Amino acid sequence: MKYVIIGNSTAAVGCVEGIRSVDQEGPITVISDEPYPAYSRPLISYLLQGSTTEEKMRTRPADFYEKNGVTLLSGKKAVRIDDARKTVGLESGESLPYDRLLIAAGSRPFIPPMAGLDRVEKKFTFMKLDDAKALEAALTPESRVLIVGAGLIGLKCAEGIRGRAGSITVVDLADRILPSILDETGSKMMQEQIESNGIGFLLGDSVAEFGKDRAHLKSGKTVEFDLLVVAVGVRPNTELASQAGCEVGRGIAVDERSATSVPDIYAAGDCCECRDITTGQRRVLAILPNAYLQGEAAGVNMAGGEKSFANAVPMNAIGFFGLHVLTAGSYDGEEIVETKPGVYKKLVVKDNLLKGFILIGEIARAGIYTSLIREQTPLDTVDFDLLKQKPQLMAFTARRRAEKLGGAK
Repeated sequence: MKYVIIGNSTAAVGCVEGIRSVDQEGPITVISDEPYPAYSRPLISYLLQGSTTEEKMRTRPADFYEKNGVTLLSGKKAVRIDDARKTVGLESGESLPYDRLLIAAGSRPFIPPMAGLDRVEKKFTFMKLDDAKALEAALTPESRVLIVGAGLIGLKCAEGIRGRAGSITVVDLADRILPSILDETGSKMMQEQIESNGIGFLLGDSVAEFGKDRAHLKSGKTVEFDLLVVAVGVRPNTELASQAGCEVGRGIAVDERSATSVPDIYAAGDCCECRDITTGQRRVLAILPNAYLQGEAAGVNMAGGEKSFANAVPMNAIGFFGLHVLTAGSYDGEEIVETKPGVYKKLVVKDNLLKGFILIGEIARAGIYTSLIREQTPLDTVDFDLLKQKPQLMAFTARRRAEKLGGAK
């Protein structure tokens, strides 16, 4: 059995390990358009900060590929899939045969049409290691940096370069930061934390037009800058799958086995859409844990085993300047809120289930809340009054505690 994987990030690593849990012999080829072994992309801001190194960013040891019988084709780009002949064509003209194929092509920065953007000489995105290296090469202690986008990518960039730039200003059309994962209270708390570290915000505003070194905002304000970072969002890389005949919506459609609508082609990670169990809706859930689990399920099934990934939930674990945040699930339901200095906690309950949470400041043992969401545990089967105060295993029955600790089932 010949396996080919397009992409070399978290979903690809999960796929390799899934394949090898069933098939220790079949050759695996990984195609990557980056010149690096698998690394953790969220860590690129910490690389700029100086708090990690390229070696520490690797998600697996240096001998991962050799030990798993993987041929890594670095710096190669897949440009077509022939599902009838079962081949993957590369930009270099090579053609690779496969019996089972995984598309783990990830996503790319979304750059909307912005008047005058072509006049800006020093503009960057912030998703890959090469993006971080390019930005670092251009930065000086006097650089005035304008970041368009106050989501996770834009703000992690701001944190990464704080202390290495003269000034940092973040502009966003939304009226608050991190609107996709935080409510108003959480956003305000995190904004104050980031502002206290010298980063400025212009919210509820957007760029009307760029000049060479200035942005004219729709409010009439002008921001002068030396470097521009565009971080307004990402788009899944679905083109190869679509060209191969796979069903594609906002991402590549896959079932619980990570199989696409085309036989012997699987997909996983940020390029896919899957069912969010907290809302029942199909959506792109571009987060590392889901990517790994979805890739692992794909690998097992590609090799002839049986594994499903059916409990996807949106989750984020982040921190800015020492203030940590964990979020998961959806926020439609009854809210249970607790606030105190430096701490914000919101649990959301609906239909006797924990649907979501926001934790800022105090995040210990939050995995218990996450497991309640993932396992869709009825709240009347646990001591939820105890869990509301503090996540702890004592709130579960003795049998469930034993199961969670790896004991009796």
